[in-house]
Amino acid sequence: QVQLVESGGGSVQPGGSLRLSCAASGSIFSIKAMGWYRQAPGKQRELVARISSGGSTNYAGSVKGRFTISRENAKNTVYLRMNSLKPEDTAVYYCNAEVTTTQTMGLIYPYWGQGTQVTVSS
Repeated sequence: QVQLVESGGGSVQPGGSLRLSCAASGSIFSIKAMGWYRQAPGKQRELVARISSGGSTNYAGSVKGRFTISRENAKNTVYLRMNSLKPEDTAVYYCNAEVTTTQTMGLIYPYWGQGTQVTVSS
């Protein structure tokens, strides 16, 4: 099994910054990509940012230029640096990893963290 543990959420004023972290552990053989999604009340979960094992990134248009995703492959950890936060960034942020485990060689499955709340309000 694979576990994803997120940290770093919280409350911040508009214009502030937060850094989210997500560490994957368990029977991991390799991780193809890691990413962050978010879900605001009454809305569908949406992709915020994604990073491949080689470091290629893609971002939602609404966060481009404000958020930066990075990862440490040796630690199976992904980060999301969020600057210039806006009230519309308020949501539960979920970590995602596309994992091949030692029991599922050749197959890639998505795993999710439990979510961390980010609230942007004055």
